[in-house]
Amino acid sequence: MTISSSMNAGVTGLFTNSTRLAAIADNIANSSTYGYKRVEADFHSMVIGANNGGYVAGGVRATTQRLIDESGPLVTTSNSTDIAVRGRGLIPVASAYQVASTGTFDTMMLATTGSFRTDEDGYLVTESGLALLGWPADATGAIPLYPRDTSDGLEPVQINVNELTGEPTTTVSLGLNLPATKAYAGSTEDAEQLSIEYYDNLGISENLVVTFTPTGTVNEWQMEITDSASSGAVVGDYILTFDDSRTAGGTLASVADNTGNPGASYDSTTGTMVVTVAGGPIELDIGVLGLSGGLTQLSDIFAPTAIEKDGSPVGNMTSIEVDANGYVHAYYDSGVRRTLYQVPLADLPNVNGMFSLDRQTYLPSPASGAYFLWNAGEGPTGDVVSFAREESATDVASELTDMIRTQRAYSSNAKVFQTVDEMLQETTNIKR
Repeated sequence: MTISSSMNAGVTGLFTNSTRLAAIADNIANSSTYGYKRVEADFHSMVIGANNGGYVAGGVRATTQRLIDESGPLVTTSNSTDIAVRGRGLIPVASAYQVASTGTFDTMMLATTGSFRTDEDGYLVTESGLALLGWPADATGAIPLYPRDTSDGLEPVQINVNELTGEPTTTVSLGLNLPATKAYAGSTEDAEQLSIEYYDNLGISENLVVTFTPTGTVNEWQMEITDSASSGAVVGDYILTFDDSRTAGGTLASVADNTGNPGASYDSTTGTMVVTVAGGPIELDIGVLGLSGGLTQLSDIFAPTAIEKDGSPVGNMTSIEVDANGYVHAYYDSGVRRTLYQVPLADLPNVNGMFSLDRQTYLPSPASGAYFLWNAGEGPTGDVVSFAREESATDVASELTDMIRTQRAYSSNAKVFQTVDEMLQETTNIKR
């Protein structure tokens, strides 16, 4: 009977509106949950057709979907390792209990935000038990080539906050002016001397002493380099000749090895030579022939103009920060910054098709498609924002409005159920 189908339709209406109310209740309950993604309930009619010439009500079904691609607003925090994604992309995380017990993880999950702090083992974890994953940097701070379509290569980000670090000096760029008034024929002028500090492999301060002596030939100097770590031994000895032409006056014209020079020969292409100190080679950049910068010979002034070098003394870690491209940097009180990890961002063809888990985390599914790990800020992904968290995507005002509509729809379906019951009662009373 079509009247019975009316009752069935009313029952499905009650059920589907209950489903929508459950979704609304979940959204409102998580209106203050960081990173929460709103659940949407959608209704679909069921068409059965006719039966013996009468219409048969099919009713309605409800489907729910979590709108993972809807982002909540970002809010600033005071913790440098609070991070959120601005734009498309998700952060790889793992269960902290797995990391704490094994140092590795079994399953990579994805999230859009997290408040990470170091635990007792130095792992960056959230209070809800998620560990941040990233690609580890090599000794030079570069990120090696890792696979992008699998979690192989990702490691839990671990910070040794008590670490001391120092970096040896490997390059020195020397910008300096020599007085032209001293480089004349038969010159017996005093030498000019410069001490350049560098750091050895143990972070100990040492010095390269560079002595410039007029040779007695016009525009020519002897450059002798000694190393304090080698008891003052000579590590480089060169003859410098400067140009005095109208177009290139004061620039280097030639650099030649002096007799018995222990250093490497000058490379005219790069403007460098290599001297070997007690701890290893140091590349010394004195400038390219004929170009300004590096060593010059002008006027009557001896003056260093620009001395730059790498390396650093031993320092203590002071802070950790994550930049917009997902690189995790450690900062030291010596002024050094080291890159420790890179946190990639995962992207999928259908983000909303992922499985939803507790703690605002998600897993790829057949409906979502396979993920690909991008460098933050490249491809379709957005960037990583530190000192920030993503708020809930719930709009409480809209949810309350939907709740009123759902309540009225539920009451209307209950009225259908009541009406059918009364009609069936009338049918029963016909026999009396």
